[in-house]
Amino acid sequence: MSIFAVDMKKIANIEFEDIPLLLAPMEGVTDPPFRHACKEQGADIVYSEFISSDGLIRDAVKSVRKLGFVEGERPFGVQIFGNNVEPMVEAARYAERYNPDIIDINFGCPVKKVASKGAGSGILNNIPKMIEITAAVVKAVKTPVTVKTRLGYDSEHKEIVDIAERLQDVGIQALTIHGRLRTTKWGEPADWTLIGEVKNNPRMTIPIIGNGDVVDGPSAKHFLDNYGVDGLMIGRATYGNPWIFREVKHYLKTGELLPPPDVCERVRVSKAHLVDSLNYKKDEFYAVMEMRKHWGLYFKGFVNFKQFKLRLMEAKSIEEVSSILEEVEKYYN
Repeated sequence: MSIFAVDMKKIANIEFEDIPLLLAPMEGVTDPPFRHACKEQGADIVYSEFISSDGLIRDAVKSVRKLGFVEGERPFGVQIFGNNVEPMVEAARYAERYNPDIIDINFGCPVKKVASKGAGSGILNNIPKMIEITAAVVKAVKTPVTVKTRLGYDSEHKEIVDIAERLQDVGIQALTIHGRLRTTKWGEPADWTLIGEVKNNPRMTIPIIGNGDVVDGPSAKHFLDNYGVDGLMIGRATYGNPWIFREVKHYLKTGELLPPPDVCERVRVSKAHLVDSLNYKKDEFYAVMEMRKHWGLYFKGFVNFKQFKLRLMEAKSIEEVSSILEEVEKYYN
């Protein structure tokens, strides 16, 4: 039996048989082709790349395009960010037209161009405004609203326990906490202590999802066992590794590590990713270009893969890429 306050396998109105694993929304990463790969490997909830509220209300093509998804991606969440009430309300209403399962508010992005404007994790320097925006968005839409944020702005303001209560009080239906501060430097380990305090707070009745440094089955089990969260969100560890969802679920059920996917599986999934990218981009050149950032990750650790990576980076057609991948499969078999 968990020592923590409330155990649940439900986020908003979405129920799960086991501890849910969520694909973190990541700009430039979680487009539909990548989401499809992760969904196939067991991700329980996937999200859009984060979307500017100002971009949506201006009807900017790039922002609106990020709202698109297919039924097979459900449960699907749209994540929006901004630093003013009215644009966030309008963006939430705009997003709701696309019928996502969740509207998530990003109060966690540390990127300077976002945070310096008081959006993303920058709003952790203005908690009253954070709560005001959240309350207004919750009131404006019927779709369940959730929030993703960090422990606080800096080491002098680790306020997540209080923030979590206030966000719950204005009606959010789940909270994801990234175990770092706005000012945490790149590469520093996540601190889950305060995530556990939020979960163990008897006032909290909504699901608490932990995020940060979940990289495999053992790390997932460690965070669940020690901090009692209701779900895990996985971000950077999914790069070139959509199989992490399958591996974590297997480990949590059996305590056994699955063998890593072999070259045939990697070729199959990366080819499917390429085809999805073509279907999404509607342009062969851009689809091939988009995939360049993925090749080294899909085959990370393969000895002598550099020779193939260089050719993949220079390839300009689907046919050329497919031919190189067939060579890769033969070489490592």
